[in-house]
Amino acid sequence: MTQPKEPNGEFESVLAYLKESRGFDFTGYKRSSLMRRVRRRMSQVEIDSYADYIDQLQVNADEFVALFNTILINVTGFFRDPDAWDYLRDEVLPALLAERTPEEPIRVWSAGCAAGQEAYSLAMLLAEALGVEAFRQRVKIYATDVDDEALAQARHAAYSPAEVEGLTEAQLEQYFELAGSRYCFRKDLRRSIIFGRNDLVQDAPISRIDLLVCRNTLMYFNAETQTKILERFHFALAPRGVLFLGKAEMLLSHARIFEPLDLKRRVFHKAVNGPVSFAHLVSHGFPQRRTPDISGLEELREHAFSASPVAQIVVTEAETTALINSPAEVAFGLSERDIGRPLRDLDVSYRPVALRAYVEQARLERRSLRIKDVEWRRAGETVWYEVHVNPLVNKDKTLLGVSVVFHDVSWARQLLTELEHTNRQLESAYEELQSTNEELETTNEELQSTVEELETTNEELQSTNEELETMNEELQSTNDELQTINDALRERSLDLDEVNEFLESVLTSIHAGIVVIDSEMRIKAWNRGAEDLWGVRREEAEGTHLLNLDIGLPVGDLRPVVREALADAGYYAEQMFEAVNRRGRTTVVRLLCGALRSSNGESHGALLMMEETKAGQAE
Repeated sequence: MTQPKEPNGEFESVLAYLKESRGFDFTGYKRSSLMRRVRRRMSQVEIDSYADYIDQLQVNADEFVALFNTILINVTGFFRDPDAWDYLRDEVLPALLAERTPEEPIRVWSAGCAAGQEAYSLAMLLAEALGVEAFRQRVKIYATDVDDEALAQARHAAYSPAEVEGLTEAQLEQYFELAGSRYCFRKDLRRSIIFGRNDLVQDAPISRIDLLVCRNTLMYFNAETQTKILERFHFALAPRGVLFLGKAEMLLSHARIFEPLDLKRRVFHKAVNGPVSFAHLVSHGFPQRRTPDISGLEELREHAFSASPVAQIVVTEAETTALINSPAEVAFGLSERDIGRPLRDLDVSYRPVALRAYVEQARLERRSLRIKDVEWRRAGETVWYEVHVNPLVNKDKTLLGVSVVFHDVSWARQLLTELEHTNRQLESAYEELQSTNEELETTNEELQSTVEELETTNEELQSTNEELETMNEELQSTNDELQTINDALRERSLDLDEVNEFLESVLTSIHAGIVVIDSEMRIKAWNRGAEDLWGVRREEAEGTHLLNLDIGLPVGDLRPVVREALADAGYYAEQMFEAVNRRGRTTVVRLLCGALRSSNGESHGALLMMEETKAGQAE
């Protein structure tokens, strides 16, 4: 009978699924803390079984983000553990700078930078020690993490008042600019800090580092993974480079590669004696076949690769330079310091041929590519290469990296040139090819320049985007207020329509002629009774001066009555006039005239009511 999986076995299946589906390898993390965080996330989505949780990950892609945010807890702050940072500022940095010339660059790596506070803390310390101008010229800070969401926040370099509580007023004034309610790190200093994704377990380390800061990150890994990471750190550090760890981390088992400067504050020197073998770095990224236990085998492999007569470069699956042999160093001006750098940062990536496109094609299509007729001029002579780009795949068909081999075919090219002198068609084709290569080289150089300009523009756009977000919030608030005003106006419009309808019904219901005039004697209202009496339609009467009406009523005789009503708010009079109605008959009209009073009791018009008397009707 098959035994059910143990809980730990089911948990391992979750880690295996994360590695296969998303490329995140958490197998090196401490199981106790890792299981506790995964169980916390499972409880949040109300799932008890690991198998059910894998099903949830398969159907809901957003769950990956929530799970990674739970696992990769980004607890950080500016100058966290002030005593250790004071020691770094007062003791470590002065000694480190004293060992280097005033023109020598300073390379710093903040591994596990989270939301960037640690990297910006380093920038403030170095700017204080060197001066702002020297900092911009000499310092390059590489800040890496595996959490893309945290890196996005770090690149914005904008923090809330609560997040900058550990900084003094002087530091805020000197290194930050207030944008709305957030503090933004200075743009001129921000350009010296490069944020990027780097998995400490899988990706190649950054090389030639003077100060490596990795605080409270190793504590999440088991002992075996910590050993691999520390060996990579040792490789990354320059001679006498400094390693700065968190207070929860120790290096008691790695005394052979690191020497303590201050054990209490977890500051270490790279040991001068006892370097880590190059094979340690290679073996993590490129698994090797099992071989007999031969003394010095790793060193033998290293020297065999380096002494190969053919120039060769090996890059990882992430296009990071992993191996360079001696012929490649001589041919393309490379060195061991270029190991660990991205391929795009090396001149060989675009000269003598644009390698990145072929490396990407070989990586995606998993097939070898051959680039012929590659010309390379050096020291006054021309060398021709045939470049082979080969994907490196293990037994499990997993891509490990890409090998680029430069075969020197100058001798064959010389023969081809001799044939071209006897065949004009081939010579023409060669010239066209040469022209095309030169155009491509010029285009690549222009693109490289454009990329640098775009990087600078991107930083400015990030700042502009934050300002636009703030403006968007303000516009949203204004829009809400306008919506409220619009609703109120709509309600008042409805009320006004009801009042107008009521007033119209009142005027229509009165059989007598009603005329309302303003202070300038212009007619404002003319009801149906007035239309029936005088035969003038409402549209014709309204807006017309009362004394300009052509009706059977002697309007000239109305002038003194109306003026009295306009002048005296309490005026009221009744008069009889002989007139001719709309039927042309002579009639007697009774006129009632009164002032049109406003809310403050003043007259701002007059109200006239006209009706035929019974005597007039009898005639």
